[in-house]
Amino acid sequence: MIKRTIYFGNPAYLKTKNQQLVVSKNGEEDKTVPIEDIGILILDHLQITITQPTLTKLLQNNVAIIACDETHHPIGLFLNLDGHTLQSQKFQAQIAASAPLKKQLWQQTVEAKITNQAMLLKIQRIENKLLLNLAKRVKSGDSTNNEAQAAVYYWKNLFPEFLKFSRNREGAPPNNLLNYGYAILRATVARSLVASGLLPTLGIFHRNQYNAYCLADDIMEPYRPFVDRIVCDIVGLNGRFLEMTGTMKEQLLSIPAIDVKIDGKKSPLMVAVQRTTASLAQCFEGNTRKLVYPAL
Repeated sequence: MIKRTIYFGNPAYLKTKNQQLVVSKNGEEDKTVPIEDIGILILDHLQITITQPTLTKLLQNNVAIIACDETHHPIGLFLNLDGHTLQSQKFQAQIAASAPLKKQLWQQTVEAKITNQAMLLKIQRIENKLLLNLAKRVKSGDSTNNEAQAAVYYWKNLFPEFLKFSRNREGAPPNNLLNYGYAILRATVARSLVASGLLPTLGIFHRNQYNAYCLADDIMEPYRPFVDRIVCDIVGLNGRFLEMTGTMKEQLLSIPAIDVKIDGKKSPLMVAVQRTTASLAQCFEGNTRKLVYPAL
């Protein structure tokens, strides 16, 4: 079942009743949404109030909750701490994973990411042979840093020249659109990791001591080009006028539901992520050494 992404950008009071999320707004009739249907909840207004019982029920149903600041940038992510019946067992397998296994998994991850970047350049009618060659030559642990080499060419060529684009989280648009899309993607991946019984903090490559979602940042890498494609479409329609609008936000909020191809079959991105994280858990447990990633 594809879970819904629910966005709140205006003042609201959120409570729960009979396993429903009840939304109250001044002057409007209350609206309800079954909590079991929600996958991601985005709180993007400083005058949103949410009750403790509501938070509890949302987390019990493995809803990822994103909080935004006054500039509408996502700044926080709430996740369930008890997302799988065999969670302790899976934690132990994850913690015990060997360095060679992690290096192999990161090799597969980088190869899938660069390949998807190359396919997006092809869709944009941009030469992609350099990236295809880099993808083929990724070594264990990406010891030759092919990911960074690919990124230099990819970001230099992905967007129209008039934007003079440089990928920087605090940089000019469309960095704002990329940041927002990646935040939604990160929440989707982190939610699925928890559902697969894994700890999002312990990465296979990312190790920042201040980052609570290192594993999510690892696993989302091959999915980033799907976000980039949506941003390319937005740029194609809006040119230089890339300050976030409601329409743009709506396009980015569709990320968990967009179709991707995984194992030769179409699947909603959220379902594909679940397959990826399930395969990762299998790798940690020694049942396979192959991660399942989508192809653009």
